[in-house]
Amino acid sequence: MRFNKVFSNLLALLFCTHLFAQTDSLNTDTKVPAHPRLLLLKGEESALKKNISSDKVWSDLHKAILQECDGLLTVKPLERIQIGRRLLSVSREAIRRIFFLSYAYRLTSDKKYLQRAEKELVTIAAFRDWNPPHFLDVAEMTTAASIGYDWLFNDLSKETKAAVKEAILTKGLEPSLDEEKNKNWLLAEHNWNQVCNTGMTYGALATFEDHEELSRRIVNRALRSITIPMNEYNPDGAYPEGYGYWGYGTSFNVMFLSALEKAFGTDFGLSTRSQGFLKTGGFLENMTGPSGRPFNYSDAGQNGELQPAMFWFASRVKDPSLLWVERRRLMEDPKSHVKNRLLPAIMLWGGNININNAVPPAKTMWVGRGKNPVALMRTSWTDSNAVWVAMKGGTVSANHAHMDVGSFVMEADGVRWAMDFGMQDYESLESKGIQLFGRTQDAQRWTVFRLTNLVHNTLTANGQHQRVTGSAPLIRTSSDPLFMQATTDMSEVYKGTLAKAVRGIAIVDKKYVLIRDEVQARDTATVLRWTMLTPADVKITGSNTLELTKNGKRLLLQVTEPANVTMKTWSTAPPHDYDAPNPGTTLVGFEVSLPPNAKTALSVKLIPASANNSGQQATQSLSNWKGEAVPAYNGKATK
Repeated sequence: MRFNKVFSNLLALLFCTHLFAQTDSLNTDTKVPAHPRLLLLKGEESALKKNISSDKVWSDLHKAILQECDGLLTVKPLERIQIGRRLLSVSREAIRRIFFLSYAYRLTSDKKYLQRAEKELVTIAAFRDWNPPHFLDVAEMTTAASIGYDWLFNDLSKETKAAVKEAILTKGLEPSLDEEKNKNWLLAEHNWNQVCNTGMTYGALATFEDHEELSRRIVNRALRSITIPMNEYNPDGAYPEGYGYWGYGTSFNVMFLSALEKAFGTDFGLSTRSQGFLKTGGFLENMTGPSGRPFNYSDAGQNGELQPAMFWFASRVKDPSLLWVERRRLMEDPKSHVKNRLLPAIMLWGGNININNAVPPAKTMWVGRGKNPVALMRTSWTDSNAVWVAMKGGTVSANHAHMDVGSFVMEADGVRWAMDFGMQDYESLESKGIQLFGRTQDAQRWTVFRLTNLVHNTLTANGQHQRVTGSAPLIRTSSDPLFMQATTDMSEVYKGTLAKAVRGIAIVDKKYVLIRDEVQARDTATVLRWTMLTPADVKITGSNTLELTKNGKRLLLQVTEPANVTMKTWSTAPPHDYDAPNPGTTLVGFEVSLPPNAKTALSVKLIPASANNSGQQATQSLSNWKGEAVPAYNGKATK
């Protein structure tokens, strides 16, 4: 074990040395525009004002931002209050306040916004540090300070500029220079890399003229390092960390690219070098169900939110249909989005789009391969009662992953019948001593109730956890509207407990959902459990049926194979004092006992009452599900 750790560290060091020894994109001839140079150049305010005056959607959002800024005028400045190991909530609020107030000043020239932003800048510059042990905190605070310093540069006092510039250097950029200490995010394949490189690049660009050599070094380092997480979108745009961290990592990645484009007139080919990055808007849009709630696998919350980055993608690929979900969120109530710290970026990225003309996507199914492949299926984009089912294969070893391989969520008649708990607040666990982010099979992470396969909509064999090693690829899909389906081979994830496990999920006749599992036991007796988590009221109506009711709607869960089962329910009461409560939820399903080496099929239908007695036809074996084989993805990073 010690040798493996030493060997891994050596490999990381060698890779780090190779990464940062590559050719620089910025050289001594590279120049940057005068301030302001981040995201919105001097004089570009006029185009925003024109859009605001001619489009009610942008006008209403602009007013909501200004009203929020008016409310910020009287609140206390931020304080350096660290919660556990994180200062992150303070850093994030710093971005929100400074970005909003700086935007308000640039669009209105009203000095009250300048003065209030300056007060926040002076406050965070005076913090003793920005918490470098948890470098996300440093990155977001540097982003906040850099936006305010750059956007307000020509009107800040000399003293404020000196203090903020010094803080960006000594509390932001310099702590990042120990590349051995920071290799965890410089070499990371996930959101840390995207957020930290963005923050350091903003600091370098904002203060470029004061230390050009250092700034070039930091930007060049970021240009090399950020390709690692950008390649995680390959090949189709599916983001391994799921909906919540897409909103974090991808948003900052877009902030990074947008800043490069403004400062240098190019993103140095980053957005097209990754074959999946510019496709990821389709992933995010299809991840949202008719209810507006997302497929919240991995560490994600249960609610959807406005995603500013989607406006960048829609503009970049010239596809307004990517904004169908965002349009709905934006037009419902602009004021509801003012807690989103990147909200002003929508005004920069979406101003050339008439969101009223956004049309629904042409396709009702989206499939993405990669580390955590997904199949996202619906019967309609315009019917709020549409059937929608989202399923995933993938791996437990991805960053922020749960043991949820094969899991799904499902909606019909405006109700989410099959749900996912999503994440539990990190501090609630870490404060109780839980080491939350281990990825080994015996990691303490897997003692947390919400995170294992036992409470996800998938299979459990002999009460055992899914394997951290191994992966479940999608192997067949079809977008046929009368039998829209996807199949994943989960066998590797059940290695040691099952010889074979393949799951197919389909929307049949645009009416109901079918889940079929084909399983083979190993050479020992096996108890196989099928579970689905639901927020509905549950009534067992027969040996193979139960009825779910919620919001005056009904859904029948019917087991058609095996013929003899007994429907069950399980409590979701938390077993440990550190587990979050789960009120209003129930696990439903059944168990099957398999002799050694036995083969069996489990077929379950989820039939909404509106389906009018559909679902009576016999279920075919997965080998007869007609569709296209999914090409294996070999993991190559670029085209």
